[in-house]
Amino acid sequence: MSQAITITKEDIFQQVQFSCKIPEIVEQIVTRKVIMAAAEEAGIKIETDELQKAADKIRLSYQLNSADDTWKWLNKHSLSLDNFEEIVYTNLISSKLVSHLFADQVEPYFFENQLDYAGVVMYEVIINDEDLALELFYAIKEGEMSFFDVAHEYIEDKELRRKGGYLGTVSRRELKPEISAAVFTATPPQLIKPIITCSGVHIIFVEEIIQPQLNENIRTQILTQLFSIWLKEKTHCLAGLLTLNY
Repeated sequence: MSQAITITKEDIFQQVQFSCKIPEIVEQIVTRKVIMAAAEEAGIKIETDELQKAADKIRLSYQLNSADDTWKWLNKHSLSLDNFEEIVYTNLISSKLVSHLFADQVEPYFFENQLDYAGVVMYEVIINDEDLALELFYAIKEGEMSFFDVAHEYIEDKELRRKGGYLGTVSRRELKPEISAAVFTATPPQLIKPIITCSGVHIIFVEEIIQPQLNENIRTQILTQLFSIWLKEKTHCLAGLLTLNY
């Protein structure tokens, strides 16, 4: 007969130590404490209806469609209902703090850095041989081959090959600096002369430049970035004052 296994809090903490996760967990704890202190200082309050809506969103995100689903999820993660409410509260207070601190900074930040949020619709083939890449580039320019022909023959990834090297809309931040410089000075539709990077020699066709607009997605990105910078500064200042008591 198999012997029953008992797991204690000490066992769990020891496993956390052995997995070398303590620095990561400590950082998360410090972050939560910083957020709570800043929210209290700012006088941010949470209304009951806000808490309920936030809880519903979290349940929806975890596909907890019934009370039974919720209880099973709580048991799986060793959480009580009070723990769940605290998670909801922490997430909501963080969101309201972000808005309180940075909502009025989003537009100025966007207009100062809007080139970072530009996008490009592009196709790409990466060749290992520079001479071959130049040969293919001129063959496409002179109409001896199409970009699709080159992509179909030289791209190894099956799905990308089927799409003819189509990468979709790529943001400026996702591109290597040397590629970004060439792509965003192109006049679409334009085939760009091969660019050498550490990944190989890139043959790129620029279909369209997408001018940046301050939509909700970019607004969220900026808020997240500003909040991350603020958190790093706050936690860095507290690093020397940190005391671990366990």
